[in-house]
Amino acid sequence: MVDEEAVLAANAAFYRAFAARDVTAMDRLWARHVPVVCIHPGWQALHGREAVIASWRGILTGPGAPPIVCIRPSAHVFGTVAFVICNERIPGAELVATNIFVREDGEWKLVQHHAGGVAHPSDADEEPPRGTVH
Repeated sequence: MVDEEAVLAANAAFYRAFAARDVTAMDRLWARHVPVVCIHPGWQALHGREAVIASWRGILTGPGAPPIVCIRPSAHVFGTVAFVICNERIPGAELVATNIFVREDGEWKLVQHHAGGVAHPSDADEEPPRGTVH
């Protein structure tokens, strides 16, 4: 349960950095010692830390960054790797996202973010499935 809570805290930090348009915080959240990938909605996959951070810099400093709220996060931990499935609410749309983390230097760091649209928005009051998977 401790690892699950730490992964959910790292996931929440990601969405706080996004909502605050904090490029420095976003940069600190991504892994430095393993390959990273990011797939923004409608984009091709971005491979490598330089490309991923450049994309976030552009999004977070640009005029069109939407306000975002993470709902229904569910963490699943496999030793030193974990993923979170959650929904992202932005004005006029809802996305589903997968955020993959690795334990790096004692902290959970992002190695992949992938978000895409959903046909039917979820019920915000619905409880997500909980639990740690081994």
